Amino acid sequence: MELFNLTIHELQDMLKQGTTTALAVTESVLNRITAVDGKVKAYLTVTADVARAQAADADNRIKAKDAAPLLGIAIGIKDNMCTDGIRTTCASKILDNFIPPYDATVVHKLKQSGAVICGKPNMDEFAMGSSTENSGYFATKNPWDLERIPGGSSGGSAAAVAAGECIAALGSDTGGSIRQPAACCGVVGLKPTYGRVSRYGLVAFASSLDQIGPITKDVTDAAILMNVISGRDPRDSTSADLKVPDFTQRLKKDVKGMKIGIPKEYFIEGMDPEVDASVRAAIKTLEGLGAKVMDVSLPHTAYAVATYYILATSEASSNLARYDGVKYGFRAQGAKDLLDMYMKSRSQGFGPEVKRRIMLGTYALSAGYYDAYYKKGQQARTLIKRDFDEAFKSVDVIATPTAPTAAFKLGEKSADPLQMYLSDIFTISVNLAGIPGISLPCGFTKNALPIGLQLLGKHFDEEAILHAAYAYEQATDWHQRRAKL
Repeated sequence: MELFNLTIHELQDMLKQGTTTALAVTESVLNRITAVDGKVKAYLTVTADVARAQAADADNRIKAKDAAPLLGIAIGIKDNMCTDGIRTTCASKILDNFIPPYDATVVHKLKQSGAVICGKPNMDEFAMGSSTENSGYFATKNPWDLERIPGGSSGGSAAAVAAGECIAALGSDTGGSIRQPAACCGVVGLKPTYGRVSRYGLVAFASSLDQIGPITKDVTDAAILMNVISGRDPRDSTSADLKVPDFTQRLKKDVKGMKIGIPKEYFIEGMDPEVDASVRAAIKTLEGLGAKVMDVSLPHTAYAVATYYILATSEASSNLARYDGVKYGFRAQGAKDLLDMYMKSRSQGFGPEVKRRIMLGTYALSAGYYDAYYKKGQQARTLIKRDFDEAFKSVDVIATPTAPTAAFKLGEKSADPLQMYLSDIFTISVNLAGIPGISLPCGFTKNALPIGLQLLGKHFDEEAILHAAYAYEQATDWHQRRAKL
């Protein structure tokens, strides 16, 4: 087995035993990037020299018996997280040559734990999209079928993990952007509870919804990464001051007595029958392991997409006002005056989807429409959160499909924004409610495309979803399959 195909925990054992080195792991990943990224196009920036230097340092730390958890593990960082001295573009021309002077908190924590930063994967521009086709540079391809999308907006991160172009990656999730690409690429993606992981240094899209999380080859690796990136950060006022448990301690095969809720609103007409069958089979497997399956209702689910696209675009309109061509980023040439410079810089620097969302959000926040849209959206959000609070009074975990279909063809939905937005119909409510969710592989279509099972938990109960996910994973072999490029 090639080193690039292994998991964090497998490599940890080998590095401790001295059967491989951090430099060997890094070279394996860099060689894999050289071999396949021309086809997959997962990366915007590859940091080979930085990675080799960090790997050499990790090898010295291993020799000195340092016990840091990610020593020598090659990780990709979605390109909307600030990396000191490394270009951070958010896949947007407006930040084409932006080099941050500091690290995001999660990046700082990865470095402290000995991780090797191998590059910055591609994404939908400013994390706005479900297919990575909205990147300002190029579309990333799905390693299972190069004619299909890898999901989005963390499509580059998920594709890189699935293709062996990193051992694990970080993504961000505003409405499903970790879980949906994880499902499309046959890997594990975890969106933590809002406030579990610091957002300091994450370039903001919608500040009340954004959350950073791991994309990995299996559930154990997701727990390992969660141990490293979680925790209170004084530089992020929304990060929760809660003790971080050891997430790996709750990885048990036994789910006897665990109550799993099945919401009828998530098994709908129009869903791909193969997705429906795989997810129902996964629920049956959990039941066979001793879990108690019961029906629950989330009655305000029907309002989730509309609510999300009012609130998220409103926050985006406000957050993206800072890209004005004055302080940093792209500045258009040949402007007549200041207003002309603003208009030219923004119209040339932003892509069509970002402009669409800024306009939607500006309209929703405008005088005369604020109460009708934004305020109404916040009220609907409260109802959606209450649905989950009510459901979790009787169950430990909720099981749903991650996405209504497997990965669709490149270009299939790009002309129809509404169809594209509906790709996140099963993931959006989770961000509105602020609860944790995980997607893990639960089958394949007849075209050999991965299907994702989504497990949702109570606020700050990532342990429950990791427990249920691990039990399911250990009873099946979907996570062991690798895309053959």
